[in-house]
Amino acid sequence: MLDPTSERDLFDQENMEEISQLASLEMSGDVVANTNSSTVVLEKPSYPDSVYVTAANIFQGIRIQRSPDKVIINYGSEPLQPSSSRSEDESFQRLSYELAFSTLKYQDILESILIDSYIFSSTTIASQLNSLIIVMLYDFQDRKFQPRILSENEETIPEVQEVENLLNGFKTKLAAALARCRIKHDALSIYHILPETVRKQEQRASTLPLYAWINTSKISLEEVYNNLRRKGYSKVKSITSVNEKVYAVDQHCFNVLIFPAHLKTDLLNIDLIKDYKLIFQDKSRSLAVHSVKALINIDDDVLMVNTGSWYTVAHMSILTSGHTSKIFVCGIQQEEKDFNARKLFTRMGCQNIEILHETFLSIESKDHRLQNVKVILLLPRCSSLGVSNPVEFILNEHEDKSLLQDLSQGGLPKDKLETLVQQQFEQLTHAMKFTKVQAIVYCTCSVSKEENEDVVEKALEYQSSGVKMQPYRLSPPVLPLCTLKEIELSMDRFFRLEPSDMNNGCFLSILTRERDPSETVSVKDVLARAAAKGLLEGVEVGKTLKRDKKRKKSKALPSRAPHHGDPLRDHLAVDGNDTSNVQMKISELLHRESKISTSTKMSAPAKTVSQAGTSSQVRKPSKPLSTPLVRNFSRPVERPTNFVRARPEGKVIPLKPIEIVLPPVIFPLSSQGPRVQMPATHFYYRFIGSKDSSREDRINNFLIK
Repeated sequence: MLDPTSERDLFDQENMEEISQLASLEMSGDVVANTNSSTVVLEKPSYPDSVYVTAANIFQGIRIQRSPDKVIINYGSEPLQPSSSRSEDESFQRLSYELAFSTLKYQDILESILIDSYIFSSTTIASQLNSLIIVMLYDFQDRKFQPRILSENEETIPEVQEVENLLNGFKTKLAAALARCRIKHDALSIYHILPETVRKQEQRASTLPLYAWINTSKISLEEVYNNLRRKGYSKVKSITSVNEKVYAVDQHCFNVLIFPAHLKTDLLNIDLIKDYKLIFQDKSRSLAVHSVKALINIDDDVLMVNTGSWYTVAHMSILTSGHTSKIFVCGIQQEEKDFNARKLFTRMGCQNIEILHETFLSIESKDHRLQNVKVILLLPRCSSLGVSNPVEFILNEHEDKSLLQDLSQGGLPKDKLETLVQQQFEQLTHAMKFTKVQAIVYCTCSVSKEENEDVVEKALEYQSSGVKMQPYRLSPPVLPLCTLKEIELSMDRFFRLEPSDMNNGCFLSILTRERDPSETVSVKDVLARAAAKGLLEGVEVGKTLKRDKKRKKSKALPSRAPHHGDPLRDHLAVDGNDTSNVQMKISELLHRESKISTSTKMSAPAKTVSQAGTSSQVRKPSKPLSTPLVRNFSRPVERPTNFVRARPEGKVIPLKPIEIVLPPVIFPLSSQGPRVQMPATHFYYRFIGSKDSSREDRINNFLIK
């Protein structure tokens, strides 16, 4: 320990400034400007007394506990009495957890500084205040040992005032101990003593943008864009400048917006956030619900497991708000949580959510309530090793707060990881037992192979062959792959996002049940899936299904129809009234074939008029391939050409695709009665096959026209 004389010689004003500068944390966000004579430090905001007390209690619960023979500091067992005025406030809780987590990362270093400064041996202070001492020491050195500035109306707590006076009295010794610690580890600051994984995590967290999804049940996308524009926000393709009021639309999820991190305080004060029209949430949860949305039909139900935040359930509900689907969420056992969840869902405009109070593993696979569930979204508890801002993520997603202890050290112990893996495996294999379910979406925020690929592959191998159910297989991602790196990472059919400055890490796997070969897909399922994906714009599914039912009741083709294997028999679907029209076309074609063979021998290439006349006998104008498959030809349509031909009413379906490329040909006027005008079209013919094509092929080509 330094004697008073040497202390005065060492810590004059100039040396004190140097030690403060060298020992200070050079973490992101700290700005230090050097001048010739002094160091100017931009003031950090001071925490109120109540935050210190709450952070000390949090630290007491998540701190690293040592074996009795290695205990350095006794932290006591009694928690401090927190202030009741702001303990439930969300921003207050966030500040407290961030301070506790930062202290936890530097626990070893801060304990060494306290021991080296002889603060415990020189004073008599209750052991229950030791958690408060170490939390306030972290903030004290982070403020470069400058005094805390409080507002006049700030509430004071006696224990906090006592510890603050103690630290101010030992400021010189604490600064010296901090400098010696830095020199011992040959580090520019104690920040560089942290494990590399933790340092990278902090660097990414400092630039990580904000993700927010739009609640389309309360507001449209365009209305959000217009609202933001009126508030000075500009829409850009990507977030490149962090100093401007800009936002971008996410490439994977159409209703997710991206904002620079520094805009959070400003955004929290706008009506879009307050009215639940714009919801802040990590992107990984949006990726999961959008994957489910791509897999379901309009009347399929969804079961959500371990959702964490109610926002994930609400997002899934809103994406299916135009459907008849139900969203089941399990595991809400406490009445208070049930009440709060229902209240939130009502405020967000969610109407199709069903809450199950049982845990997922206790629900029977043949539960009568879940017989229409076709997709299970499984968000198992994971290590969250891909998350750059663990405090933000764990609080928002209601994850296990004890994970902060392991994340502060850069990873989980082997035994804890194995416990998580076993839980994930049990939940995934239980999801596979639901007989009516056709797909499972498995999503974690971990980068650990044991929790991701290994769990999925082990579950696929575990499938019981004795059960009479179609097995699951690994399916490719249903989300768009926007970069070459994403494509490379998804080559093995897993969707991955690596932790970066733009997003947290994410792993997503889709398991789909193999289709039973004996089952056929109904028209209703096909149309429903197409409608869900927006492929039937302007088409009413109900009318299409009615027309399909009428066709099923129509009469079969007469015995003269082609035999089994004939394309007419296998592919042509006509009503009873259309059968005579088809037979008439076949007879007409056969009659014209004889004329074609005769006229071809007599015609010459130079006689253009003759060729046109022959063509008029052979080829009828064909409708383009882009037109609907079924058309009513009885309605007159404008056609600028002189050639008009009346066509019998009927509906035909193309049997074979052909390429048709011909310049327009002017045909002579028909002398027959009333004329129906048809649209002019450029036709390009390329006959497939030899001249000796089968009779069925020629009939087929004719009917396409």
